[in-house]
Amino acid sequence: MTNKDPLLTSSYEYHLPDGLIATHPVHPRDHARLLVYNRSDRSITHTRFDQLNDFLPKECAIIFNDTKVIKARLYGKKESGGAVELLINRPLNAHTINVYIKGRVKIGTLLYFDQNLKAAVTALNEDGSREVNFFLNDVLLRFEELLPLLDKIGHIPLPPYLGREDNSEDECEYQSVFAAHEGAVAAPTASLHFTDELFNQLCEQHPHAFVTLHVGSGTFKPVECTTITDHPMHSEYFEISKKSLDLIQGPAPLLCVGTTSTRTVEYHIRTGESQGQANLFLHPHNPPKRVNHLLTNFHLPQSTLLMLVASFVGLEETHRLYQEAIDKQYRFFSYGDAMLIL
Repeated sequence: MTNKDPLLTSSYEYHLPDGLIATHPVHPRDHARLLVYNRSDRSITHTRFDQLNDFLPKECAIIFNDTKVIKARLYGKKESGGAVELLINRPLNAHTINVYIKGRVKIGTLLYFDQNLKAAVTALNEDGSREVNFFLNDVLLRFEELLPLLDKIGHIPLPPYLGREDNSEDECEYQSVFAAHEGAVAAPTASLHFTDELFNQLCEQHPHAFVTLHVGSGTFKPVECTTITDHPMHSEYFEISKKSLDLIQGPAPLLCVGTTSTRTVEYHIRTGESQGQANLFLHPHNPPKRVNHLLTNFHLPQSTLLMLVASFVGLEETHRLYQEAIDKQYRFFSYGDAMLIL
């Protein structure tokens, strides 16, 4: 792997046997496997997620992302009667929502859903996304007014690589136990391994704080440029409270639970902003400046998330760790196993 260029997208390709894609969660959720990698001596330890606290440095503080996944996928019909599928990405303002729509639409197309919910297409974007306004009984809705309706008629937006429809189990399992603020259309998946008991145990023994980053569907967008730095990184809404800023700006070493909380902290460190749209792309040529340790799942080939892992350990070690996980039959992606980088 030493001859691979970390700026080339092709350097982040790896072969994953189909059978290692986790299509359903582990029960109980903290019985997922955990690969622990120590950068100081390049050692690898195989354990189980409920043993996480045994490996954490006593002095480290923990940052969690408390975003909550909304039922962002809607099935409906066009005026013509043709079926349509809509995936909410993020609100652009109080009334305009950025979405992805399966099927051809044009500006002015009306889409009809259950509960007298209707969407009107207002813009077609070059990146394939669309902009819509939602109406209930012909009254224009604000995003926060749309959320209770989504809870009734929407579907959990499972990632496409799971290859299945959502079910009632996903309503609970594709959500962290500390989810608080609605707005994500994808789960911060490292968080899915925590039970209430394990979460409370860690919070009792470590300083901790929450950031909010509403994960967008752009998190699954593959890097299609030859050179990774040409990739147009997606932006996602984030917010950091005063209490959380105090911890982030303090002296304690930081463990970020997930790539999303990592991007949030590192975006703040670079910009000084505590609310807005974060579009930070971490990779080996743009490594973390504040986050010391990372807890994360195993990510798709050629994804920005895999490049973020390489920003912590380098490209060569990333390939070594992933090959070790494949050899040991770890489960990959959203419902898969986890890795702790120390």
